[in-house]
Amino acid sequence: MKHATRVLPGFGLTLGYTVFYLSLIVLIPVGALVLKAISFPFETLWLAATSPRAVASYQVTFITALCAAVANAVFGTLVAWCLVRYSFPGRSIVDAMVDLPFALPTAVSGIALTAVYSKSGWIGQLLHPLGIEVAFTPLGITVALLFIGLPFVVRSVQPAFEELDPAVEDAAAILGASRWQTVLRVLFPQVMPAILTGFTMSFARGLGEYGSVVFIAGNMPFRTEIASLLIVTKLEQFDYAGATAIGCVLLAASFLLLLAINLIQNRWLRRWGGAV
Repeated sequence: MKHATRVLPGFGLTLGYTVFYLSLIVLIPVGALVLKAISFPFETLWLAATSPRAVASYQVTFITALCAAVANAVFGTLVAWCLVRYSFPGRSIVDAMVDLPFALPTAVSGIALTAVYSKSGWIGQLLHPLGIEVAFTPLGITVALLFIGLPFVVRSVQPAFEELDPAVEDAAAILGASRWQTVLRVLFPQVMPAILTGFTMSFARGLGEYGSVVFIAGNMPFRTEIASLLIVTKLEQFDYAGATAIGCVLLAASFLLLLAINLIQNRWLRRWGGAV
């Protein structure tokens, strides 16, 4: 009996390299953090993770990251739809601009956002007379997270829109569906998993973002201090237990977020898979 020949040889080699690479880049650093946490007494870690300053940094980090991720999920989907469905002058330039936060160093983007949204900046000087302060406020943190998180949503949703069959939309129109019914009941169920993926990556990136936020945040404890900055502060103070505890909280939150989104995606696909 002849065995089926694989189209692409070298599965064992590529699998071994994949496991080695993921272990080197992901598992070993995460494992080192967990082992470092185990080396400290639980009471020490608990007190550091639940201190008032740490809890305040969690609130700032999670609220701003969530607000930015939700906004990116909405507007990133619109940007992806526009790039896929419409042809207009400068489309390639707009498409390239989406990836700008990936290419731009985060510290540079943070300095640029601070200069633009400060009281004397191009946009800040227009908002200041209206009583809207962006730089050195939680709103400024959200703006920075919007900037760095948008490409995750656009690049996740764009392929999903490209794979949609226009004939499905035509069939919905022939059957009497309105434009909103077509969007909500025909298109939306098909791209929802991609939107959830982009939302998750944007949210997770916001939880651990440092470079683009540290300048525009102002870093005021109990007001605009983010968790990643507090970790750096703890390390500068040689408080390794405190830095490890806060890092483990962010790690656990990111893991639970990814797990929850994967469960939601699977349920969504089971519910709508047959309909799409």
